[in-house]
Amino acid sequence: MASAFRYTHAVVSRLPASLRQRVENIDMDEAKKQHENYVRLLREIGLDVIELPPDEEMPECVFVEDTAVVCNGTALIARPGAAHRTREVETIRVVLKKELDLPIVEMSDSKARLEGGDVLFTGREFFVGISQWTNEAGARAVAAAFPEFPCTPIKVPEPKHLKSYITMGGPDLLCVGGGKEAQEVLKRMEREATFSYGVITLPEDDAANVLYLNGTLVHRSIEEIPRSFKIFGEKVDYPRRSINFSQLASKSCGLSSSCILVRRTRHIRNL
Repeated sequence: MASAFRYTHAVVSRLPASLRQRVENIDMDEAKKQHENYVRLLREIGLDVIELPPDEEMPECVFVEDTAVVCNGTALIARPGAAHRTREVETIRVVLKKELDLPIVEMSDSKARLEGGDVLFTGREFFVGISQWTNEAGARAVAAAFPEFPCTPIKVPEPKHLKSYITMGGPDLLCVGGGKEAQEVLKRMEREATFSYGVITLPEDDAANVLYLNGTLVHRSIEEIPRSFKIFGEKVDYPRRSINFSQLASKSCGLSSSCILVRRTRHIRNL
């Protein structure tokens, strides 16, 4: 299912100065530099990056992943647990609909809560983390939006998202942290999964959040994850890129949090 991880576009948002209100001890200059490197890397991997300007009224707007779930050319608009993030969702809805011409699915249950950081698509099925940000009704919304794929809710230890513990490191390959909580989440997933997957277990839990796109694995830098960096080098035989994401990762799942990946097959209309 390598084709499931082919993308043409990424949506990202630049950092507002107000992010300081949400992330303690953040070095904003370094954070901006790291984010610029991140965007450059996405472009080097072949993505057309839609870069949104920073909005000081939305301190967490850089973490765009939480606002939507995009799969098979359809966008499910999420509903983050924090009410102050509603404007972020409205912004992303417009971008996905107007700029990328994606069909939009809205969640019908007013009690549903869903953040993209809790939604893991394996290329074959969905797992939705039940966390302090995402509830069972949110998981049902994912199942309804993408009925062609099995969808399984998985309880996640607080206060993290599912993708803080496990992400896709390649076709049918899970990257998971070696800590107790991460391993418990993996066992739950393996028990409930419709399909079977290979697993790379990483000694640093922070290393588990990776991006696999267009045949390339993107993971954190050797300075951040020295032991896991070595394991990636030993276990992965396809192209790898590493990037330091220390400033933004402290408040998010990690690398996946700051982009929405999209594969467009139709011509995008001009605005």
